Amino acid sequence: MLAKKYRFHSRGGVKYVYQKGKTIRKPKMSLVFCDNTKGFTRVAVVVSKKVSKTAVSRNRIRRRVYEAIRTNFEYLPLKRDYIFVVYSADVSRMPYNELVKTLGELVQDSKV
Repeated sequence: MLAKKYRFHSRGGVKYVYQKGKTIRKPKMSLVFCDNTKGFTRVAVVVSKKVSKTAVSRNRIRRRVYEAIRTNFEYLPLKRDYIFVVYSADVSRMPYNELVKTLGELVQDSKV
């Protein structure tokens, strides 16, 4: 799990990113991002009930995405907020390398 410092702590921050941020979409997930003034990167993962009705499977997806982010955290640009929104339940069964590749593509597209 990411350190507490690098996660969102209120709905206000998430709401701000949704309103002011830009969105990049891929078939299974999307990325909403914007710059911040905190001096460090913050990350959130959102998995809707439309993806899966059970909290167990939604939490599994969330944990897998957070772990992929944690292991590659040094590649995220500083001073930016990221919200990864998962659209597909396939992410829970996706091979780890493919998950990391998808996240990397999203982040790479956000740098442009």
